[in-house]
Amino acid sequence: MTATPAHAGHSSDELTHRQITTIILGLMSGMFLAALDQNVVGTAMKTIADELHGLDQQVWVTTAYLITSTISTPIYGKLSDLYGRKKFFLTAITIFIIGSAMCSFATSMPMLSLFRAFQGLGAGGLFSLALAIVGDIVPPRERAKYQGYFLAVFGTSSVFGPIIGGFFSEAPTVIGITGWRWVFLINVPVGIFALVAVTMTLHLHHVKRQAVIDWLGAVALVVGVVPLLLVAEQGRTWGWTSTGSLACFAIGAVGLLAFVLVEARMGDSALIPLRIFRNRTIVISLTGGIVIGAGMFGGMITLPQYLQIVHGSSPTMSGVQLLPLVLGMMIASVVSGQLISRTGHVRIFPIIGVLLMTTALLLLSRIGADTPWWQLITFMAIFGLGLGNTMQPLTLAVQSAVAPREIGMATSAATFFRQMGGTLGVAVFLSLLFNTLGDNIKTAFINAAKTPAFQSALRDPNVLANPDNASFVKALTTGDTSVLSAVSSDSSIIGRLDPRLAYPFKVGFSQSMDLVFLVGAIVCAAGLVVLLFMPKIVLSSRSASAQLKAEAREHTLRDDLVEVAAIEAGGHTMDELSDDDQEGGGQSPSALVGLH
Repeated sequence: MTATPAHAGHSSDELTHRQITTIILGLMSGMFLAALDQNVVGTAMKTIADELHGLDQQVWVTTAYLITSTISTPIYGKLSDLYGRKKFFLTAITIFIIGSAMCSFATSMPMLSLFRAFQGLGAGGLFSLALAIVGDIVPPRERAKYQGYFLAVFGTSSVFGPIIGGFFSEAPTVIGITGWRWVFLINVPVGIFALVAVTMTLHLHHVKRQAVIDWLGAVALVVGVVPLLLVAEQGRTWGWTSTGSLACFAIGAVGLLAFVLVEARMGDSALIPLRIFRNRTIVISLTGGIVIGAGMFGGMITLPQYLQIVHGSSPTMSGVQLLPLVLGMMIASVVSGQLISRTGHVRIFPIIGVLLMTTALLLLSRIGADTPWWQLITFMAIFGLGLGNTMQPLTLAVQSAVAPREIGMATSAATFFRQMGGTLGVAVFLSLLFNTLGDNIKTAFINAAKTPAFQSALRDPNVLANPDNASFVKALTTGDTSVLSAVSSDSSIIGRLDPRLAYPFKVGFSQSMDLVFLVGAIVCAAGLVVLLFMPKIVLSSRSASAQLKAEAREHTLRDDLVEVAAIEAGGHTMDELSDDDQEGGGQSPSALVGLH
C-alpha cells in the first residue's frame, strides 16, 4: 500500500502530540481496567472458589467471561464504525463497572459465572475500541509509538495484577468487606476514573452513516463461536470425542456456515464484510494473528505454571518473576515503534518478532527441574522481545489495509481472530500438558527410585515424621500409584513433601511443559512461514480522522459544484433537479470542466 510521503507537513486536520497524548491517557485507563482485572482475578480464583464452595466449577467463571468478551468484540467494532467510537467505549466501561460490582456480591459460583459473563460484555469493547480510536486520531506511521503505551499497560498489569490479587485473596477482610470481594470492587473506582478521563479527553469527529445493522450475522456468530469456545474450555474434561464435545463441534460448524452465508448476503453492511478476505495483507495478518495467538497464549499460560510448580513460587511471586518477559516486550515495542515511525515499513517487524518467539520457545523446551535462573530469565526476555515486535505491527497492517471508515471493524476482527487463536492454543496445550503428565511423573519416579537420595528419603525417620510424607511413602510402598495422578488436580502436595520425594513430580511436570513449549515453537514457526508472504506495506502519514474530514470537504465541494452546474443547466437548484439530472445529464460543459 503506497501512502502520503512521510514528511508531508502538518495538516490542520491532525491533532497535536499533546492532544493525542491526552486522549491516549484516557484510553489507557480503560484498557488498564480490563488488563488488571484478568491478572487479579486469575491470581485470586482459587481462594474465591474455596470461599464459594465451588472449586470444581471455577472453569465456568473463566469460560463465561471469555465467551461474552470474544463475541462482543466484532459487534463493538462494527457499531462504532457506524455511530462513533466514544459512546460505545463509554458504554463498554460502564458495563464493565456494573459487572464488577455485581461480581463482588456473588454468593455462589453459578452466580459469579453469570455476573462475569455480563462483565465480559464490557471487556469486549475495551481493547479493540481503544486501538481503533488510536487508528482514528494518529497517522499510521506514528501509531506504533503510541500503541507501545498500551503494551506498557499490559506489562504493568501483569506485574502488579498478581500482587494485588494475592493481597486481596490472602486478606480475611478489608474495611469490613471480605478480602476477595475487593478483587472486583477495585474495578469500580478505577472504572469511574476511566469514565471521567475518556469523557473529558476524547473528542472525535464522526460522520454518521446510514446502514442496516447486521443483527442476523451477530446471532449466527454467537451460534457458531459460543459452542466452539465452550468445547475449547471444557473438552479436556468432557473428552474430545464425547457426546457433548461432538454436539458443540456440530453446532459451531453450522453456526459458522450460517454466518458466512449471512455475511455474503449483507455485503458492506456485514459485521465482518467478506470482501476484506480478498485483501492479501488482511488474510495474512489475520491468519498470522490466529497462529501467533495460539503460540503466544500457550507459552504464557505455561510459564507461570512452571514457576509455581517446578520452582515453588507463589502466584504473587510468579507474576514478579515474569518481569524479564514484560521488560523485553516493552523494550521491543518502543524500539519497533520508533523505527516504524521513521521508515514507514511494517513487514519486517512481525517476521523478526515471530522468529524470536520461535527461538525462545525452542529454548524453553529444553528447560528442566534444575534449570538455572539466568537461563530462564534470558529465555523469557527473548520471548518478550518477540511479542513486542509482533502484536502492534499486525494490528497496524490490518488497519492500513482498509478504508478509514472501517478501522473499527478491522481492528476488532484482528482482536477477535487473535483471541480465537489464543483460546484454541490454550485448549490444545493444556490437553498436551495433562495428557502426558501422568506417564511422565510415573517414569520420573521409576528413575528416581534407583537413586540413593530417594532411597534414603524413604527410610529417613525425620521425613516420615511428617504426616504428608508418611502417607505418601506408604502409598508408594503399597503400590498405590493413584497418588501420582492426583497431583494433576491438586499440585499443592508437591510443596508439602520432602524435596527428595517431590523432585520426581517436578521432573514430570517440566517434561510435559517442555512438550508444550516445543509444540508452541512449531505453531509459531508455521506463523512465520505465513508472514513471509505478507506484501510490502508503507504506512501513510495521514490519520483516518484527517482523511475523513478531507473526504467530507471534497464531498461538500462537489455538491456545491453540482449545484452550480444545475443552475447553469436550467436555472434549478439541486433539490429541484431529478435524480437523472443530478447524475450529470443536465450539466453544462463549463460545469463538467469544474468538476474535473
